[in-house]
Amino acid sequence: MRHMHEPLLRLEGVETFYGLSQVLFGISMEMMPGEVVTLMGRNGMGKTTTVRSIMGMTSARAGTIDFSGRNIRGIPSYRIARLGLGLVPEGRRIFPNLTVHENLIATARASKDGNNWTLERVLELFPRLAERAGTMGNLLSGGEQQMLAVGRALLTNPRLLILDEATEGLAPLMREEIWSCLEKLKAIGQATLVIDKNLSALTRVADRHFIVERGRVVWSGTSQQLVAAPHIQHRYLGV
Repeated sequence: MRHMHEPLLRLEGVETFYGLSQVLFGISMEMMPGEVVTLMGRNGMGKTTTVRSIMGMTSARAGTIDFSGRNIRGIPSYRIARLGLGLVPEGRRIFPNLTVHENLIATARASKDGNNWTLERVLELFPRLAERAGTMGNLLSGGEQQMLAVGRALLTNPRLLILDEATEGLAPLMREEIWSCLEKLKAIGQATLVIDKNLSALTRVADRHFIVERGRVVWSGTSQQLVAAPHIQHRYLGV
């Protein structure tokens, strides 16, 4: 059993390449069980590559990626997912020719450690999905697809949920629904790593932030510290 004061996820000195191009230059960060943590930074600075490295979709060449006390660097993606990492990828990637209901149950997995996300609980969190249960994935709006992608990830009963571009391209009302869902997840202690550009929503929901610039963590701190540092926002986030 993990102790609450030990990191759930810890990256130390992670270096990742695409072919000969190095993208991550020694990324280090950690998050505790139940925390909501963000990765922030301008486009193309290494946020998605960090997520791909954690999930084993792009192998890190150096450094440690430790999840729940185990070094997962070099383990195949499907095994990393089974250890309790649930990814909502950029672009959502739901199954277009399956219904909402079929999408949700396609990858569902029982929990090993007492998380008990069931279809009923997910539909309670997203009543809109209950209304659209028989609708094909490709007929949903962008916001509904994002809810479906989050619901599908929750049904794998993850110990860590990762959202890459949580509200990118969504209508304002849908964005609010995603943020309020993240607040509900936080309230029940779901550890979540979020990538998004909405500074005010992120500082409202998250405990801590890591800003990435050219493949390095250049700043980290709490929401309070980030709100109080407009020069950091301006310099690294273009706010």
